[in-house]
Order: sequence, then C-alpha cells, then structure tokens
Amino acid sequence: MKYWLMKSEPDECSIDDALAAAGCITPWTGVRNYQARNFMRDAMRVGDGVLFYHSSCPEPGIAGLAEVASAPYPDPTQFERRSPYYDPKSTRAAPRWVLVDVRALKKTRLVPLAELRRHRALAKMWLLRPGSRLSITPVSPAEWRTITEELA
Repeated sequence: MKYWLMKSEPDECSIDDALAAAGCITPWTGVRNYQARNFMRDAMRVGDGVLFYHSSCPEPGIAGLAEVASAPYPDPTQFERRSPYYDPKSTRAAPRWVLVDVRALKKTRLVPLAELRRHRALAKMWLLRPGSRLSITPVSPAEWRTITEELA
C-alpha cells in the first residue's frame, strides 16, 4: 500500500462535497501536470491511502482521509471543448490525461500547512519542500502515521 496527498480547491471539490458524492466517490479530474499524472497512471493502486488537502483557499491544509477507488482511466474533461481542462492535442485513441476515482472516508479537523511545518517528523514531506506545487505527491508511511495518528 502507498500513500498520497491530493490537493483540491474547496470551491471546486471540498471534503464535504466528496463525502456527499454518490458512494463518496469522486473522479479526480483536471490534473494537467505530467508528474502528477504519472503518479496516478503508474503508481496508484486501489486501496492506497489519500490525505485530502484543501488548497488555494484562505487556510490550506489536510481536511480529510480518502482512498484510491479505481484504476486509472482517461479523464473525460480533456475531450470536452467547454471544459477548462480541455486539451485539443489529446485524442480518444491516444489520451494524454488520466484520473483515478477517490473515495472519501472521513472529514478530519483541518490540519493547516503551518502546523504541518512545525512537526520535525514531517520535515522531508514533499508538500513542505520549497517550490513544491504538485497537486498529487507521495507520502511516506512514517508521514502518514504522524498525520493520521498524531494530527488528524
């Protein structure tokens, strides 16, 4: 089993929205970074743990726990001309972008970025690296334990 941090803007899809979705399953659409796409395509497996992170908001932080609920499959928004995630270079025969479904498990107290930075055990966490802007990042088993057992 692997662990991931997946960022979502709460005005687009919050942990509350994900928990309210049918079966608590949300397709993780709109990822348009090759490294983040490769994590979904090549490394994620059904059942992997997910830290649901609210970003681009007044107080960013971990807002809930989730799990990967599907194998990767083509992101349909890349083909929708009206979508902000439309990619004219992507074709149905050779899609560029994939997604996984994420099953929201529970809302946690918000663990703000500032609090994460104060924990020595999280010092090497990908999210906390200078310049890290990826929407999907790996989380080590030790980081997962620190967050789920001590913080959330």
